[in-house]
Amino acid sequence: MQDNWQEPLADENQPENDRAWGLVETLAKGALLEQRRARRWGIFFKCLTFGWLFFSVAVFYKATNIADADVSSSSGEHTALVDIDGQIGGGEVEADAVITGLRSAFEDENTKAVILRINSPGGSPVQSGYIYDEIRRLRDIHEEIPLYAVIMDIGASGGYYIAAAADEIYADKASLVGSIGVISAGFGFVGTMEKLGVTRRVYHAGEDKAFLDPFQPIDKGSAAKWQVQLNTIHQQFIEVVKAGRGDRLQDSPDIFSGMVWSGEQAEKLGLIDGLGSAGYVAREVIGEEEIVDYTFRLSPLEKFARDFGAGVSSTFVEAMDGGLQLM
Repeated sequence: MQDNWQEPLADENQPENDRAWGLVETLAKGALLEQRRARRWGIFFKCLTFGWLFFSVAVFYKATNIADADVSSSSGEHTALVDIDGQIGGGEVEADAVITGLRSAFEDENTKAVILRINSPGGSPVQSGYIYDEIRRLRDIHEEIPLYAVIMDIGASGGYYIAAAADEIYADKASLVGSIGVISAGFGFVGTMEKLGVTRRVYHAGEDKAFLDPFQPIDKGSAAKWQVQLNTIHQQFIEVVKAGRGDRLQDSPDIFSGMVWSGEQAEKLGLIDGLGSAGYVAREVIGEEEIVDYTFRLSPLEKFARDFGAGVSSTFVEAMDGGLQLM
């Protein structure tokens, strides 16, 4: 009987296949290794970034505390400085913060005089009034300490309202001063709604409750009532300025028209007493060149939280109700 069994033939391609699979395996392992390395470096740089941010905030916070400590530990007579920089209310300048700085300045036994340095276009009439009233109260308690307002780029509306509480007001010849008026502004979308075929549905109790709704036609009766309120606040503003400036004001109806004036014009109208910077007032008027800053400042984290919340809320409120401003 013939044996038909034969030994299996060798695969001629076997060595080549092994080499190919070995190459694929090597490439796969290399790619996996590079991916792991990239992941490790990514984690490293993320940790480094977060560490840098944390360090920066910590350093800035420490610097702020050091500056505050320098104020509280100051010795010898000096001129106290408090800044109002930005819109009053709405997150930039808060009455409580300004008042805190003013109280610290007046209560320091080494304060010879206080300079209120103002760079503001105005803002909330309520918060401007709070600051004005506190200045008058502090001046009554500390009669020996004069307060001077120095206007920088702009001291208008609520900014000038506050300045009127000072013993004297100074500004640069190119500063913008005045704007003694009240404004309430908004938008009307009634025509747009009609073109789009959209109907506004508002339910309210009280006939004047929705009179500032920008999606409804103006109600003449409600608008007239609102104008009375604006006129009332304007008259309060006028009385504050007259009380603060007294006989120094020129007899001109234009002063209370809401117009803004240059520093040179403001001096002629009696809105300010002279031209000069904070350094000039400290040196030439007060006679004490050393200036100590009592401005109350929030920590970076507190400022971020305040600005974020205030920005969202104020934008929403102003868009909906017109946002009454001394601006």
